[in-house]
Amino acid sequence: MTSTEPSSTNQTVKTLRKGTLVRVNRDLYQNSLESQASDEMPPKYIFEGPGEILAVKGEYGQVRWRRPVPDVWLRVDQLEAWKAT
Repeated sequence: MTSTEPSSTNQTVKTLRKGTLVRVNRDLYQNSLESQASDEMPPKYIFEGPGEILAVKGEYGQVRWRRPVPDVWLRVDQLEAWKAT
């Protein structure tokens, strides 16, 4: 039996597109391949946001933070839309 519903990754890609302000979802990021390939202590600003999506290619989005740091590619299912508090 095949599902007609799009996967959660496809839904995330549609809602998170170029120009969207995002932050990293801590629960989804921890213990992921991306977190294991990075520093043990990720910077707080990635979880606080906002970062801006510059491009989306497949399952990854390029994020630019409002800080003097390099842009990063992260899986879009680890990102969530940023909401001002």
